Amino acid sequence: MVAVAGDMTGPLPAAGAESGVAPAAGTGSPANEERPVRILIVDDDALVRAGLSMILGGTPDLDVVGEAADGIEVVRAVAACRPDVVLMDIRMPRLDGLAATEALRALPQPPEVLVLTTFDADEHVLRALRAGASGFLLKDTPPGEIVRAVRRVAAGEATLSPTVTRTLIEHVTAGPVADPRRDRAARLIEGLTERERAVALALGMGRTNAEIAAELYMSVATVKAYVSRLLTRLGLNNRVQVALLVHDAGLV
Repeated sequence: MVAVAGDMTGPLPAAGAESGVAPAAGTGSPANEERPVRILIVDDDALVRAGLSMILGGTPDLDVVGEAADGIEVVRAVAACRPDVVLMDIRMPRLDGLAATEALRALPQPPEVLVLTTFDADEHVLRALRAGASGFLLKDTPPGEIVRAVRRVAAGEATLSPTVTRTLIEHVTAGPVADPRRDRAARLIEGLTERERAVALALGMGRTNAEIAAELYMSVATVKAYVSRLLTRLGLNNRVQVALLVHDAGLV
């Protein structure tokens, strides 16, 4: 089941319905206002999708443009809906959200992915972040925080729930990284300029753009430009992956 926003009066299709394009709840954007963040909701539970649509679709600067019921449908749904952010569940039939995230991030112009799940197992967190997810939240996250997380991810900032942050910290401080990954990370970091390495190191320490600007005597705009350049040069999707690379290289 792939649902694309269009008919605001149509009922929400039931989970497991035959694949195809169908109406779903959504909100419009007045021509004289800035375009709202476009969101695709991916979850095999129709009630979860309906709840998230109510939370996010009722916010003026967010627009739920479609839904999908499992990972198999995600790439086609993204092509149909062109979302800015995909809100992705992990445990789904046929293809899980982690594999779907990897498939999405391989697209030429992929949307940002915010994982929203009931599971925070270490392997799920790390695989999602290494695959290119920009955020990882648990489903018991308060609605207001989910809204703020979608906005942050759409703006290019990473967002993690407190328990996920602890998991990540425990991972990077648990001991030496396996040699192949460490060697690859070290080679990539060595290929950067001195200034790029300084920004990468700051990202590895969890600094915000404003904090990096203050520490390195740059403007925030310059920091953003360096972060974009790092992502291109390193072949990564977001600042969380840069931080993981810095840790893999043993620099922090």
